Amino acid sequence: MNLKRTNTCGELSKKDVKKYAVLCGWVASSRDHGGIIFIDLRDRYGLTQIIFDPKHDKKNHKEAEQLRREDVIAVKGKVRARGKGLENPKLKTGEIEVLVDELEVLNKAETPPLEIEDRIEANEDMRLKYRYLDLRRPKMQKNLLMRHNAAMAAREYLNKNSFLEIETPILVRATPEGARDYVVPSRVNPGKFYALPQSPQLYKQILMVSGCDRYYQFARCLRDEDLRQDRQPEHTQIDVEMSFVNADDVMEMVEGLYKHMMKRVLGINIKEKFPKISHKEAMDKYGCDKPDLRFGLELADVTDAVKGCDFNVFNKSEKVKCINPEDKFSRNEIDSLIDFAISIGSKGMAWMRVTEKGLESNIVKFFSKDAQKKLIEKTKAKKGSILFFIADKEKVVNEILSKLRVELGKRLKLIDGKDFKFCWVVDFPMFERDEDENVWKPSHHIFTAPKKDYLQFLDKDPSKVYADLYDLCLNGVELGSGSIRETDAKIQEKLMKVIGLDHEQAQKKFGFLMDAFKYGTPPHGGMGLGFDRIVALMCGYNDIREVIAFPKNKDAECPMDGSPSDVEEKQLKELNIKLDLVKKG
Repeated sequence: MNLKRTNTCGELSKKDVKKYAVLCGWVASSRDHGGIIFIDLRDRYGLTQIIFDPKHDKKNHKEAEQLRREDVIAVKGKVRARGKGLENPKLKTGEIEVLVDELEVLNKAETPPLEIEDRIEANEDMRLKYRYLDLRRPKMQKNLLMRHNAAMAAREYLNKNSFLEIETPILVRATPEGARDYVVPSRVNPGKFYALPQSPQLYKQILMVSGCDRYYQFARCLRDEDLRQDRQPEHTQIDVEMSFVNADDVMEMVEGLYKHMMKRVLGINIKEKFPKISHKEAMDKYGCDKPDLRFGLELADVTDAVKGCDFNVFNKSEKVKCINPEDKFSRNEIDSLIDFAISIGSKGMAWMRVTEKGLESNIVKFFSKDAQKKLIEKTKAKKGSILFFIADKEKVVNEILSKLRVELGKRLKLIDGKDFKFCWVVDFPMFERDEDENVWKPSHHIFTAPKKDYLQFLDKDPSKVYADLYDLCLNGVELGSGSIRETDAKIQEKLMKVIGLDHEQAQKKFGFLMDAFKYGTPPHGGMGLGFDRIVALMCGYNDIREVIAFPKNKDAECPMDGSPSDVEEKQLKELNIKLDLVKKG
């Protein structure tokens, strides 16, 4: 390469007119206008229009005729202002162009299998197979820059607040954390396996025992679970832990972190404190524990109001809840919403229209005047509104109505895509009942501390125990979960007992942490914060793959590099693995 870059393709402006510049990049497009060749040269910083004029230089013009999309070139030339009326206000460099004196072709490109531009979106398989081409698109470059800036802002804030960035191991002992482990066979210890960390949970707690009172890292977390938009086999979290703190201290620090990131990266200054909502309130009002607060449409529990009515669907259901959009709907729109409710798992959806005379629908006849009056009072329904009802088990009702609420928010255009509404969800139950296995499981993880006022219920009724646990949510997405950790050995043993672990089993699974706790453990707590998720939301996406350089597809495969792949017999032998022992499902 003879020409050395002096400027990027997103840098030159009118102040550079008459200067000479060397630009390097990819040929984004080429146009021949009356013998003059116009090329948009692209790098990650932007586009610059370069000109090959045969009257200025015949040799370079002839070479330019052979240039094709995605050829890599370097050019040297004089910056000049574009003619009047020829400026492009959409480009940072739209007021200038470069008249080329020298051209160096650095590499030729075959015709790319997908378009390298934002207007044309290839299908998912093509984008992932040719990810190196997909990443050349300006919006993908912008996403990677946003991720970089968010990481820089987070580090800036945490470093300023005396946190140490400390790396924890990738090859660890398998510990139960809610998902399947990825396991790695050990060649030097035949028959034994490492696990890849689902999170650095136990190690960051050990760092607190070690006297590192404020820790963070951008941790890679690996979980073998079914994939969806906000899940990948490997993701990144900003992992933080603090000693000598209570829940409010951790929440205040994390709140400050996100406000700093929003201001640094997006220029958004959030002054108000993030609201705190109890888990019960979130489930009652929004049907889920990660509410979207950008719009209203709160749910109303009308179980008592319809008790004793002649409508069997309501009368025989554990829970009846209602949503009141306060908007007029046509019969076709109502049918469309019923179809939506059924598509997400509902057996159906009842509705009533509010009129001057009261409620109207084909089921109103089953409700007394008193019950109708109670419904209108409970839902605060106004004339013209439609009430939508779901009746079933409480868990099902909440799941259906939480999704219906979001769907109505979209259809009624109540959601501002540029708005960011954070909230804390607190006062979670310590345990969740797994009905299939008939066992108690921790809501977060078993090292979460129960709230002291509820310790009396640990032996009698675990459903009444609340945890010192807190989630951070943004626009209906859970950003992270955290807790104050339990460090009292006697209470910890009781917690283990609730989930079915005796002392010997607990020692086998968590022994190295419990041993560390014997030697003076400070009170501590922290959070694991989904970094991919916050960057995706900052960029305006729900799909975290848009902000991960090399994500996997829905089958946990990478079409670009072909992983996971077969392993040679020799390597399997060294690892003492025989594939014929693997049971095929």
